[in-house]
Amino acid sequence: MAKSATSKASLNKKTAAVAAPKKKNRTRKNKPSYARFINRVLKQVHPDTGISKKGMVVMDNMIEDMFERLASEAKELNSKKKKATMQVFDIQQAARLVLPGELSKHGISEGTKAYQNFQMATKKE
Repeated sequence: MAKSATSKASLNKKTAAVAAPKKKNRTRKNKPSYARFINRVLKQVHPDTGISKKGMVVMDNMIEDMFERLASEAKELNSKKKKATMQVFDIQQAARLVLPGELSKHGISEGTKAYQNFQMATKKE
């Protein structure tokens, strides 16, 4: 009798495993990574220096956080003006408000230079 009870229990476990619904595989959203660009800038500034994985994660998170801050501040400025389209000036004002002192001046000058390069490249095409 003990043998038939254990065989029934093992049979029930097998059928329960077969009858259980399968879990759906969740797809991950691709989080944008700035690692390529961080490496590129690092090699321009210090060609013989590398960065560890943990260091790269810290830098990536810092850049992502700064992007979020700038974007949310620009959104606030844009909504106060009651405009639907964000302009270059909105981004510059957000950089002035979010970034401290000299860093904002350098950021705005580099951003202006990048924007002008983009305009020149699109005019050629």
